[in-house]
Amino acid sequence: MEIGLYFGSFNPIHVGHLVIANYMLNNSPIDELWFVVSPQNPLKEKSTLLDDYQRLHMIELTIEDFPHMRASSIEFSLPQPSYTINTLACLQGKYPNYDFSLIMGSDNIQSLNKWRNYQRILENHTIYVYPRPEYGIPEEFQNHEHIKVISAPLMEISSSFIRKTIQEGKSVQGFMPLPAWKYLDEMNFYRQSVQ
Repeated sequence: MEIGLYFGSFNPIHVGHLVIANYMLNNSPIDELWFVVSPQNPLKEKSTLLDDYQRLHMIELTIEDFPHMRASSIEFSLPQPSYTINTLACLQGKYPNYDFSLIMGSDNIQSLNKWRNYQRILENHTIYVYPRPEYGIPEEFQNHEHIKVISAPLMEISSSFIRKTIQEGKSVQGFMPLPAWKYLDEMNFYRQSVQ
């Protein structure tokens, strides 16, 4: 079974994430998609993150009716900052019969060559890349046998847009899956302390 790992802060999850996830399930060989919630991205400030379990919970609420999607807290128990190579090794140990591939936007593949042991990731795992506004595939990765470009819908919505909109006192109801939005609204997330 091939598992597509969709890594991210999901701070918070929004409809763009769900559209990409659903498109990947329907238009790539993956059998299941796992949202892997990152407690700390080495390239991001941790202070901007909502609590790990709150972000995980919003994903769980969102995907309740999506049988081929799962929320994963695997990185919560790994050393921080989180490195993808370590997460993959841990998952491979726990699920030796699964093939793990990565799902990322064309914006993230720009920095792939800065990732720890990225060559080993490329040797052993397929990377499915979806388009992001203004980002192409870097030349060094354009013809790599393990990088597959999937022409998913172009999504311009971002979690930082959601957070900023909330701070401005505006509604983000249409930008988030309804169960996650209801929870976020009830909990008053992002109104003041989180940028």
